[in-house]
Amino acid sequence: MRLNGVLAAGFALLIGLAGGAVMAPNAGATTDTAGVTAAVPTPDPANNPADDPAAEPPTIMATNFQLPFPCGQVWTGNSSASSAHQSWEIDFNRGSTADADLGDPVIAAAAGTVAISAHQGSTNGYGNLVKIDHGGGWSTYYAHLNSRAVSAGATVSQGQKIGTVGNTSKPGNNISPHLHYEVRSGSSYPSNIQKAVFNGTTFGYPAQTVTSKNCGGTSNPYTPQEVCGSGYDVIDSAALGTAGTVYLLYNNSNGYNCVTTIKKTSLGAATAVSAYLEVQGKTRVTDSGNFSYYAGPVRAAAADKCVKWGGKAGSSAYDSPFEHCGS
Repeated sequence: MRLNGVLAAGFALLIGLAGGAVMAPNAGATTDTAGVTAAVPTPDPANNPADDPAAEPPTIMATNFQLPFPCGQVWTGNSSASSAHQSWEIDFNRGSTADADLGDPVIAAAAGTVAISAHQGSTNGYGNLVKIDHGGGWSTYYAHLNSRAVSAGATVSQGQKIGTVGNTSKPGNNISPHLHYEVRSGSSYPSNIQKAVFNGTTFGYPAQTVTSKNCGGTSNPYTPQEVCGSGYDVIDSAALGTAGTVYLLYNNSNGYNCVTTIKKTSLGAATAVSAYLEVQGKTRVTDSGNFSYYAGPVRAAAADKCVKWGGKAGSSAYDSPFEHCGS
């Protein structure tokens, strides 16, 4: 799904649904009575053109939170592994043994200000806890940390290291290493716990394996194949200066072409970008607007047909002739 940087304020609190594969649970136990404050980062709606009968329905997201682990890492989260869990709290692991994740980096899911960085002692089961206030009533909690890399009052950016995975808790509470993660909105615990959203998609409760897109804004976390979907392969591309690249893909199984423009600069910011696909003899289909990471996917049935394709990012544009006839 594509993240779009423009969203009407009236829809800012809608959260999309996403499914996930159920994975093995991991250990964890916490209790907490602390209040919270946190932030609503810029919301982004997702869009898929109506020309593709298999396209996903539009989804509107409330946050731009990312997985609290480095770019590309794969982690399994579980909300039902601990009897102490309230509502939508998640425990994360990725290793095959109990201690495999000990010391792994934990990073900020979104930018904000560190509200708490302290060991909780006997107060609750969180052990070493970092709480980040994101503004607007939203906050995230990172518990059981082996070490903390930030101090209360510090300003952190999305993707900044804030600590490491651990198994700290209150005295007598023996747990295996994992990250306990929460998203809260408001101050009335536990009713203020919200469903976690990563990269614009709601976590697939009760358990899901997720790949981190928390890439620090230095590289686009999306690939053309990911944007267009399963079965599509890149058959051509054109650079749009330094601002991005427009890609033409084809799916042999259904005879569809797909075009997407992937940004290289201003990642995460809503800037003008477009992608289009024109099958010879049919009306051109275009996706354009102010988008955070890419334009498209634009898909159309094109078996045995010639196509024009192209796109724009920044001040650079590409327009092909009719070509790739039959693919």
